Amino acid sequence: MKGVLLHGGLGTRLRPLTHTGPKQLIKVAGKPVSQWVLEDFKGAGIDEVAVILGGVAPERVVEYYGDGSALGLKITYIYQGYPYGLAHAVYIARDYVGDEEFVVYLGDNLILEGIKKFVEKFSDSDADAMILLAEVEDPRRFGVAKFDSSGRLVGLVEKPKEPPSKYALVGVYFFRGQGVFKVIEKLRPSWRGELEITDALQGMLEAGFKVDYGIIGGWWKDTGTPKDILEANRLLLDQKVREALIEGNVEDSSVEGRVIVEENSVIRNSVIRGPAFIGSGSIVENSYIGPYTSIGINCRIQGVEIENSVLMDNVTITSLDYRLVDSIIGSGGVIRKNSNRPRGLRLFLGEMGVVEL
Repeated sequence: MKGVLLHGGLGTRLRPLTHTGPKQLIKVAGKPVSQWVLEDFKGAGIDEVAVILGGVAPERVVEYYGDGSALGLKITYIYQGYPYGLAHAVYIARDYVGDEEFVVYLGDNLILEGIKKFVEKFSDSDADAMILLAEVEDPRRFGVAKFDSSGRLVGLVEKPKEPPSKYALVGVYFFRGQGVFKVIEKLRPSWRGELEITDALQGMLEAGFKVDYGIIGGWWKDTGTPKDILEANRLLLDQKVREALIEGNVEDSSVEGRVIVEENSVIRNSVIRGPAFIGSGSIVENSYIGPYTSIGINCRIQGVEIENSVLMDNVTITSLDYRLVDSIIGSGGVIRKNSNRPRGLRLFLGEMGVVEL
């Protein structure tokens, strides 16, 4: 089975972070969102992956992942350019997957339990396609599954006013054969001007293809908004950071609980309370880093209190008179004191942003 990772989209709900880079490269719990997905592929036994690139700085994706060998993968890049829709992104992988089974995974989705058991389920089935579903509180925000009285999947409805069930489409889709491509060729763009994956799956059902489904038992997160990024960071730190791992230097400091301090980092005269992540090459001095905070590589943190926040790479924050909470700071961001007036603050700062306070 081959993997297809969708790495496009404009990321409008995450601007200004996505003005200069793909949303899937935003780091949560120390890794880009799409790296968590690629590691899920690897964990499910899928070693060959096509990454479908969009129009927002695709070169950054290629630079970061290269040929995939660092992750034990063989990565092929396919350029979609303008986002003509998920179904279009699937279609342009047609030559890559050939006649093999393949799984499509949205690069901004996170699934705690992973897809391994679903890969096995699909491989053992005779279905032409399989979708993953999750029970949600408000199905009206999603594509929703419709079942008959026997529990068989009979339809999919996009953002219905009156949902036929509480089960929403998760961004993972399995296919075998050429059926999905034949259906996509007949699709017409939606009102958004895109070829919708929901329409493609509905077309397969109407054409008589067998479309199966699996239901996710744990949490699933679409990291499309700042709130989602912070929540995903909390969930991953809770679930993936099982114990402390101190590879950097800790001097005259207190490191409490499940904290990862990567190599070449320095913690000096500070308190770090986990779960938390400190990236390689970062320096934390005279500071308090509270739970659910992720700090990227080569950051400089001095005289600061931070909780429940995500700092990308190369961020500098110095001498603040208040605690920074619930914030996302883009790569290269600078926050420094330029006033003696203390005040509360919540920030969402794009890449290379500078704030003087």
